[in-house]
Amino acid sequence: MTPVPAGDGSAFLEMGNTKVLAVVYGPHEPTQRSARDPDRAVITCEYQMASFATGERRKRGKGDRQSVELASLLRQTLESVILTELYPQTQIHCFVQVLQSDGGARAACFNATVLALADAGVAMRDLLATCSAGYLEGTPLLDLNYLEEGGGGPDMCVGYHPTTDKVALMQMDNKLTVESLEQVIELSTHGCKVVAGFMRTTILEHTQQMAAARGPVRL
Repeated sequence: MTPVPAGDGSAFLEMGNTKVLAVVYGPHEPTQRSARDPDRAVITCEYQMASFATGERRKRGKGDRQSVELASLLRQTLESVILTELYPQTQIHCFVQVLQSDGGARAACFNATVLALADAGVAMRDLLATCSAGYLEGTPLLDLNYLEEGGGGPDMCVGYHPTTDKVALMQMDNKLTVESLEQVIELSTHGCKVVAGFMRTTILEHTQQMAAARGPVRL
C-alpha cells in the first residue's frame, strides 16, 4: 500500500499475473461547483488499461466503451460502500490502471481501489472483496486467466461484504443454467472470503507500520 505518495491513498495489487495500480484523491473540494452535493461526497472513477497490459499492443483510451462501463460500475458500487454522508460537499476521485492483464482484471481493479480507499482513511460500511469465476467445459473455475476468459464460457464477477455476509455486486457475461449458476456463485463467494482475509491482513499490517513509523503518541 501507498506506492504513490502523491495521492491521498494508493495500492498496488497482484492477483495471479494481473497487476493493478489504484490511486485515490480526496475527500477534497470538488473541481467543479456543479458537482458539489451538500449532503454527501461525490464519487468519480477513472479506469485505464495500459497499452502494454496484454500481448496485443494497442492504444486504449480512457474514453473507450469498456473503460467507461467499468468506471461506471466501479463508481456505482463504491457509492454503496463508502459512507458518503460523512463527507458532504466533497469529491473522492478514484483512478485505477491495469498494468498487466492475465484475466480477472475487473476483480483486481475493485480490490485495489478498496485498499487505496482504506489507505486514504475513507470510511466504508464494510470491506468489498471481489473475485471472478466462470464455467468452462463443464467445470466451475475460480479466478479465470486470460485464456480461460477467452474460452467462450460464462464469466462472473462477484463482490462480497465479509462482515455482513452479503453479495454487493454480481456481473455476468453469457448465460448459465440454474445448477451451474449456483456452483459458480458458491465458488466465487468462497474466493471472495479468501480475498477478504488477505485484504484485512494487508490493511492491519500497513496500519501497524504507519503507527510504528510515527512513534508513540504523547498526551
